[in-house]
This record gives sequence, structure tokens and C-alpha cells, in this order.
Amino acid sequence: MKFTLSWLKDHLETDAPLDEILETLTDLGLEVEGVEDPVAALKGFTIAKVTSAEQHPDADKLRVCMVQTDEGEKQIVCGAPNAREGITVVLAKPGMYIPGLDITISVGKIRGVESHGMMASEREMGLSDEHEGIIELPSGEIGQEFSHWLSVNRPAAVDPVIEIAITPNRPDALGVRGVARDLAARGLGTLKPMPEYSLKADGDCPISVEIAEDAQDGCHVFAGRLIKGVKNGPSPAWLQDKLKSIGLRPISTLVDITNLFTHDLNRPLHVFDAAKVAGGLRIHRAGGSEAFTGLDEKEYVLPAGALVISDEGGVESIGGIMGGLSTGCGPETQDVFVEAAVWDVVSIAQAGRALKINSDARYRNERGIDPAFNMEGLDRACALIVDLCGGSVSDVVVAGAVPDVSRSYRLDTARCSSLVGMDIPGEVQRATLERLGFVMEGDMAAVPSWRPDVQGEADLVEEVARIASLTKLEAKPMARARPGVPAPILTPIQQREQVARRTAAALGYNECVSYSFIDRASAALFGGGDDATMVANPISQEMSHMRPSLLPGLLQAAARNQARGQGDLALFEIGATWHGGEPGDQGAQVAGLLVGRSGPKDVHGASRTVDLFDAKADAEALLAAIGAPAKFQILRTGDAWWHPGRHGVICLGPKKVLGVFGEIHPKVLREMDVKGPVVAFTLWPTEVPLPRKSGASRGALVLRDLQAVERDFAFVVDAGVEALSLINAAAGADKAMIEDVRVFDEFIGGSLGEGKKSIAVTVRIQPQDKTLKEAEIEAIASKVVEKVTKATGGVLRG
Repeated sequence: MKFTLSWLKDHLETDAPLDEILETLTDLGLEVEGVEDPVAALKGFTIAKVTSAEQHPDADKLRVCMVQTDEGEKQIVCGAPNAREGITVVLAKPGMYIPGLDITISVGKIRGVESHGMMASEREMGLSDEHEGIIELPSGEIGQEFSHWLSVNRPAAVDPVIEIAITPNRPDALGVRGVARDLAARGLGTLKPMPEYSLKADGDCPISVEIAEDAQDGCHVFAGRLIKGVKNGPSPAWLQDKLKSIGLRPISTLVDITNLFTHDLNRPLHVFDAAKVAGGLRIHRAGGSEAFTGLDEKEYVLPAGALVISDEGGVESIGGIMGGLSTGCGPETQDVFVEAAVWDVVSIAQAGRALKINSDARYRNERGIDPAFNMEGLDRACALIVDLCGGSVSDVVVAGAVPDVSRSYRLDTARCSSLVGMDIPGEVQRATLERLGFVMEGDMAAVPSWRPDVQGEADLVEEVARIASLTKLEAKPMARARPGVPAPILTPIQQREQVARRTAAALGYNECVSYSFIDRASAALFGGGDDATMVANPISQEMSHMRPSLLPGLLQAAARNQARGQGDLALFEIGATWHGGEPGDQGAQVAGLLVGRSGPKDVHGASRTVDLFDAKADAEALLAAIGAPAKFQILRTGDAWWHPGRHGVICLGPKKVLGVFGEIHPKVLREMDVKGPVVAFTLWPTEVPLPRKSGASRGALVLRDLQAVERDFAFVVDAGVEALSLINAAAGADKAMIEDVRVFDEFIGGSLGEGKKSIAVTVRIQPQDKTLKEAEIEAIASKVVEKVTKATGGVLRG
């Protein structure tokens, strides 16, 4: 949307400078995209007077002129045919940029004679294409800024051109008057009343109009008047200047008037040469494949359903988009039919896109014009045509009816504070809406017909805040929900995930972020892949199901890294998994995966292949970091994707599973194309019990000053007995005194016999309040042997 500053002032009484207007437009939501200010380009050009002009000694077409300037008399060599003594000229001094030539002049010699500047032509100044001679001014004082002289004598030459971006919800700003209304509402001036006009109708209109039944949902109203005896020639200079300033080419008075109303009042119009219209006009939908030649002299094939205007001879115009060449107005036009219509915005958009026509009429009609202004806009245009072209106007002929868009919403002045955060007095809010054209009746605000975007009470508040300027919105800290130390933002589960992420990274793992979608085959390997977790509209076949576990994504990442030569990997991921399609079937997991060796090759043999005990240690470290109990059970009841003899299920009971660690089944590795062995762990942080105390304080630190005592025991047990069962039994012999139990040796075979093994443990006994005597230590040792024998069937090794 382009307009000039003087055009804006046709509607807005204001003394505001250009910079303030530009800043205010952007602040109002009418973002300024560009400004062409001729004054800036002409800065430094001054008025001077030629006191003498002599023939150049070495060039017939050059003259050596003495020019009186504000810096004294200067010698300038000039080749213009009109350079002579006594004329007032425009002077460019050395060092100045010449916009029309795109050069910077300097002091130089022309055929041996020094020249201290330049006397400019209109083309060299960028004012016009005139370059037959230098500018001769009829008035002006020596030293006066040329831009100041232009602003008084030729204001159109220095009129700034403003270009703004219009969002689709603001069709009212597609006319200069709508822009002026917003600026006046902000207080940057006063909106001028629409100029008075008079129109006297003389007789009925011989051209009938009709809206066909299939087009009644696409054309709400179609109105027109016939003007006889017009004289269509070049439009007046003021009208041509307006159109030229925004990049439009003046064509004729009739066409220029329609362009003026389009850009000035957002009222697209069309004029038919009445002599070329056969019979009446009918608005209907195209059947498809009709040929049509537009005013742009291009031929179009009309799509089925497009709104068209036809006479008895065929299609004469594409409704709301472009007129036809066959009924276009020219110098010979004497009678014209002027039409104004309100079209369905969706129908216009569909036809415009199908035809790929981007006209000013389509741009406005598909965004919505003011339906209530339809009849007045037609009358004003006819009055201007009669004023400029002469002729007599017929009565109006109308098909359809102007749609009723009247609506009112309640203005709750208190909502401005709650919705926007700005405290604006109620009387100011009402006054703002009234300046925008709303009609206030008590608390009810009647929306003006040119604002289709206002559809509710919240929109009223938005308008008030927009005019008040959101730059005045002050940042205020949110009120605390409770006094003192604020409550933590993260939930306990989120905190656990954060701690787990940092702990895994500290253990040397690299974090992966994989898709929540995997293919059916991979999902089936880990207990998923059913219809309940199938995606309705997957991106691809490889993302058809929600993942039942994080391990498939980590294994796929391992396979990609192995294919690129990276064999030693430590990967982890924290994310959601799904075992069903209902909201409660989602859970959080922490998963880690180890592949390859524990470190680089080493001459001392420190590098080894990772095993399930590496995964177990890391899983226990993560569980300890997120607050899991120190004592738990390890069972061998894992799922089918774990190696049956090389995994463990970490649990607090048969039904309270905290995680699983171990080797991935070789069959799964083959299916996933991963070179094994691979050890991994999966944890469920939500299953870890929350602490009973939610406070941040810690309990008192208890330190013992008595020396601990350690005793070693070796038990012969069946080969199938787990070491953990033995440890738990030994630790339970005296929970108050026994501080720790750890395995330090395992022996199988030899004199123990088939199916037996020896497990040696160290039991650390910590006295509480006195040094233990030997008898007390032996009593505890006897309890240890008794508990282990009862729990495992083992016997003390001799």
C-alpha cells in the first residue's frame, strides 16, 4: 500500500513531521516498509545565478560561466544550450552526489578550463526525464535550498512516498482514508470530513443487471449507473500526479478515477463502455473453458465456478478481479456504465488464484471492502466523472442487497488490565473507539462496517491497546504465589530427569535425541508394534508406530555409528515411551547403551570388552543419583529382548520394578544390524519412591569415633545361588551393627565338587557406643553364618 504525505493530508489535518508519522504507523500495526523522500536526495543543492557566460576557448558547445553562489563567484564550465547570463539555476558544489547520474562531482578541468561545480538539469536531479537544458527557475534567492524552493513552488516534486504493509485482517487500511483514521485516533491530527458532493439523476438506466441463482452466494449486491455524453481524455494534473506518485500509469480520466477510488477509499469500481454492452448485464458463475481477454490484453481460460459478468455477447468482466478488453473505455467513449459491487471474499480468492491474476481490485475484494459504502462510493465516483468529463447520470440500478454486517459488543473497561496489562481509564477507552468509528451506546460498541476483523469483546480491548501504543506496556514481575522462598518450578520427576541426564553425561555417555516414531518391525522386537500405538498419518514407513522403548532408537544410532567406523560407544537417552494409545499409556524412561571396549587398546591390558557389570554399575549410579533406596532385589525375570542368562531386573519387590540391565539378546542385535555384544540398561524414574520428607534440609550427620571390625566368611553354596542373596542374608544378621557386606572372591570346582561354588565376603561391623569385645563379635559372626545358611543352604567353608 503506497501513498504520499500530501495525499494523506487530504484526509488528515496534521502538522506532525514525517518521522513521527512513520514511527506512529509502525506502532499502530501498519508497518512502514519503505519511504522515498526526495528532500533527502536533494539536500545540499542550492540556488545560484549566472552573472556571465562566455564561449569556451577550445570547444564550440561549451560555455565558461561565472556563477554567483552563497560562497562567492564560481567558475563553471557548462554544455547546456540554454546556459546564459542572467538565469537562476540549481547549483551542485564539488563533492556532492548527483542522483540522476549516480556520480559524485569534483573540481576538474574541462578542455583546459577549471570547473568548480555543476548546473543541473531536471533529469540529473531525478525530477523528470527533461535534459534538453539546465533548470531555469523563475524565482529564488541565491543560497536558498532548492528543496525549500520546490516545497513552495512544486510541492509534488518533493512529496514523500510512504509504503506500508497491510495484514490480511485490516482491509480498512487499504485506503488512504483508513490510514488517516488510525493516525487521527492516535492523536496525530484530526480526520477531515468527507468532501461534499452532489449528484442529480436524470431518467432510468437502460442497462439492466441481474444476479443469477448460482451466483447469489458470491455476489451480494451489484449496482450501477449510466452516464451519457462523457468526454474521456487525459485526467487533470492533480489526479495524474497522485497516481504517478504511487507508481501507476495515468490512462484516461475514466480509468484514473476508478484507480483513485481504489487507493483513496478502498472502493474498487469498474467502468464499461456502454456502447459496447449488448443488452443487460448478468452476474453468474463460469461453466469452465470460456475464453476471455482482460484489460491487460492477455487471454485467460476461465475456471468453472469463477464469478463473471456477461452481456448477451458473452463474458465481459471477471467479477471483482479484472474488466474485459472488449468493453474497455477509450478516447472515443461517450456513454459509460459505472458499477460497484460487494463480492464474496472466498470466491474472489479462488478465482484469482486459479487465474493467477494479481490486480488491485482482487487484492482488496478478497480481503473485504466496506459493504455499507457501496452505494455512496458509486455516487461519489459518478459525481466526480460528471465533474471532470461532463454528461448526465441515470438512476441507480441494483441487483441483490447490501449485506447487513451490523453488530455490537460490550466494552468491559476492566478487561484492558487483565487482557493486555495496561491501565487505561474507561472514558479514554470509549473516546478511542469513537475516534475509530465505533458508535457507543452505554457499554455497547457498534462496530463500523469497514472493520470485519472485530468479532468480539476482546477485539475491542485490542483496538484500545493498539491506539494507546503497546510500547507503553510496562513489564511487571508476576506476584508470588506464596511469601518467602518460591516453590520449585520443576516437578520431582522433571528434577529426576535433569539429575539423570547430568549423571549419565558425567559417567561418559553421549546423549541421543531420537524420534518418538519407529517402524513396526523394530517396535515388535521390544513388545510394541500393535494397532494401539500405530500412527494414523505417519511421515514414512520407518515412523509408523510410537516407540515402546528407548532402546530401538539407541540401537539404530549404534548401527549407524558402527557403519561409519565408530565401534566404541556409550549412548543414553531420556524420553517418553508408549505401551498403548490412551493418555495414561505413556511413561518416562532413562536408557543407556554400551558397545565395544571400555577404553582404547593398552599395552598393560587395561582395555577390555564391556560387560553387563558395567551396565549394572552405571544403572545403580543413576538410581542412587535420583534417590532410589540403596538396597534392592535383582531378579531374572526380564523381557525377551534381554539375554536370558545375562541380565537383571532391579526391583523393590516382584511388582515394583525400577529398571533392567544386561546384555541385549543376540537375535535382536541381528535384526537391528548391530555388531555385538551390546550391554544396556533401562530405568523408570517414576517408579522410584518419592522421599517422605519434601523439605530441602538434611538430617544430622552421624560420625562414629569407634574403630570398625571386619570379618571374612567363605560359604559353599549351590552353583545356582546368587551372590546378592548371600549378601542380603549376611547384612540382615544385625542391621544395627553390620555396616557393609561385599564379595571379594568366588571359587568354582576343585575339591568343592560338581554343582558347588564358594563365595567369600567381608562383613564390616561398626560399633555404635562402645568397643566390642571378642565374644560380642563372635556372636554377630554366628548370626551371619546362621542367616546365610537359612537363606541359601550354604555352609561355612572349612
